[in-house]
Amino acid sequence: MRAAVVRDFERGPQYDTIELPQAEGVPVDVLAAALSPRVRSGASGRHYTSEGVLPLVPGLDGVGRLADGRRVYFLGAHDTAGTMAERALAHPRLMAPLPDSVSASTIAAGMLPALSSWVALTRRTPLQRGQSVLVLGATGTSGQLAVQIARHLGAGTVIAAGRDAGALEHTRSLGADRVVQLTGNPADAAALAQAASEVDIVLDYLWGTVTSAAMPAICRHREDESRALRWVLIGSVAGDEIALSSVLLRKRNLFILGSGQGASTVAEMFGCAGDIMEAFAAGKLQVNAREVPLSEVAQWWNARTESGQRIVFVP
Repeated sequence: MRAAVVRDFERGPQYDTIELPQAEGVPVDVLAAALSPRVRSGASGRHYTSEGVLPLVPGLDGVGRLADGRRVYFLGAHDTAGTMAERALAHPRLMAPLPDSVSASTIAAGMLPALSSWVALTRRTPLQRGQSVLVLGATGTSGQLAVQIARHLGAGTVIAAGRDAGALEHTRSLGADRVVQLTGNPADAAALAQAASEVDIVLDYLWGTVTSAAMPAICRHREDESRALRWVLIGSVAGDEIALSSVLLRKRNLFILGSGQGASTVAEMFGCAGDIMEAFAAGKLQVNAREVPLSEVAQWWNARTESGQRIVFVP
C-alpha cells in the first residue's frame, strides 16, 4: 500500500510503499488522518512515548471505512503502522461510528485537539456550570477548540490568551468573553493577572517561561487566598519546565495537574469521542481543516499554516 513512511527520524516521512503488517486489528480504508504536533513529535522519535522503531507510518488516529461500508473514527492498533496510509489497523475496542452529518476531515482534524480540553474538563478537573476558564495558548487548533468546549460544557466566563492577534480576535466568535494578547514581554503577566485573577480553571497549552511568569502573577492577585485554582497542564509549547516558588503553594490554594496520555488511560480518553462527535455534528464545535493529498506529505509536513488550521491528509 502507499503511505507516509519514516525511515530516518531526521528526514521525516516520504510518500512510499510499505506492507500493512499481519497483526491484531481491524483493517480499515483510511479516509482522512490529521497532522498534529503530537504526530510530528512521534515521527521524529522525540515524543515521550516513542520507542525509536523504524520504519514507521505516522498517525495515531483517523477516519476510515470498514468492510461493511460504515465510517468510523478510530485509534490505530499498531505502534509503527499508523494512520497516514491507504489502509490501517484500527483497535477493535477503540472505534466509534461517525454521524452522517459530519465530514471525515472535520473529525480527523478536530478529534485529538478536542480531546485535550474535553478530557481535562470532564475527567481531570470536572468543570462546574458557571465556573470561569482561562485558555492559555488559545490561538492554535487545540486552544480554539478549548474555548468552544469550555463554553459548551457550561463555563460562565471564558478568557482566551495567545500571541496571534487575528486568531485571538477570532476566539470571540467561538465563545471567548475576554482576550489577552501575549507579546512575549514581561507586561504579559500583569495583563493576565488583571483579566484572569479570579478564574477557577486554567487550561495551559504553553507552560515554560509563560507559565513561570503568569502563574504567580495570577495567584497573587486573587482576592481570596484560599479560593481554589486548578491549573491543568496540557501542552508545553513555551518549554518543558517552569520555575515555581514554594511560597506560592503555601499561600494559595493552587492545584497543578497534567492531562494527557498517561494521566488518563487511552480507554478513558476515547470514551469522550462519541460526545465530541455529537457536538461537531450539532454545530457546537468547529475546526479549520485543510485537506491535502497524502502523496504530498513530504512538502506539507513542516509547512506553515494559519493559526488554528489543521492539515488533513487524504489518501
